[in-house]
Amino acid sequence: MIPLQAGGELLGFVVLAPPRTPVDLNWEARDLLKTASRQAAGYLAQMRATEALLESRKFDAFNRMSAFVVHDLKNIVTQLSLMMKNARRLRDNPEFQEDMLLTVESSLEKMRRMMLQLREGAVPPGGARGVALAAIVDKLQTLARQAGRTLEAEVAEDLATRGHDERLERVLGHLVQNALDATPPSGRVWVRVARFSGQVRVEIGDTGQGMSDQFVRTRLFKPFSSTKHSGMGIGTYESAQYIRELGGSIEVDSEVGRGTVLTVLLPLFDLTRGSDLHTTPT
Repeated sequence: MIPLQAGGELLGFVVLAPPRTPVDLNWEARDLLKTASRQAAGYLAQMRATEALLESRKFDAFNRMSAFVVHDLKNIVTQLSLMMKNARRLRDNPEFQEDMLLTVESSLEKMRRMMLQLREGAVPPGGARGVALAAIVDKLQTLARQAGRTLEAEVAEDLATRGHDERLERVLGHLVQNALDATPPSGRVWVRVARFSGQVRVEIGDTGQGMSDQFVRTRLFKPFSSTKHSGMGIGTYESAQYIRELGGSIEVDSEVGRGTVLTVLLPLFDLTRGSDLHTTPT
């Protein structure tokens, strides 16, 4: 019986059957068996370490995804809470009733997708496609108005970028919500969308509390870093990751006490509405 030891730990042992021919277990044979046992134990230890590392990475990915899901659930709860706050005052308004049903239906569908993503690691359904930014800005204006705030918007033309519409809406919505949270009702929050050097330039600005240069450089786009007391610091990290995933970039110009301007550059997606083929007159 030959023990398999690595780092002072017994990983197992090997039992050798009697040889078919007589063998003299001299010191050379014993040294060879010791060397072989050390190599086998080293392979076993490496295999166990690899399995433990893979398991740790799976837990890390699950925890990271859970943090994103919790953050998105917080946004849904905020939206539903706002709707319930206005329900007593506007419950007899047919337009509010219709909007409430649509909001509840949309929230349920979002939660179903989040649970599917958390359970199976599913990606958003469908591939990346052209997303019209004017429609997203309109939705963000509506959400701000429902919260009793004003979001100034300026969309120069019907521009689009490539991505997933719901995810892009969530990312830009988070940046706008951060600007609203950092700005008192008397301040200004705006969104400007324009064409810029073959790309789409989205500017989100506010006249709020601003951020220090050190915070922007070292903490802004890192997870679990936030200037808000109740914030998790996940949304900004996710936003920056997705913007880079689309091939875009994000720049920050902020000053404490004077506000923040975020400049997001995204790939331009050409929404061709007509055809280049023309009928030749006869």
